[in-house]
Amino acid sequence: MNSYNIGLEDRKIIEEMYNAGAKPCEIAARIGKCQATIYREIKRGEVPELNARCRPAYRAEVAEKRVTEAYRKRGRRKATE
Repeated sequence: MNSYNIGLEDRKIIEEMYNAGAKPCEIAARIGKCQATIYREIKRGEVPELNARCRPAYRAEVAEKRVTEAYRKRGRRKATE
């Protein structure tokens, strides 16, 4: 039950390829997803450190945690009085 049907295995492929310098279009072709989905996923899993290509690094575990939290919090709103 992950965002855009991306599982942890796909996120690990994204992490490996992106941090090695692959372009989002190459990653999208490899895992069979839309390029826009890859861009959103990279943004979701960004960490403050830089990878070897001087881009913000991507961590699969961070992205997975953020998706899990979003699903957990879904539908919870404070009542306005």
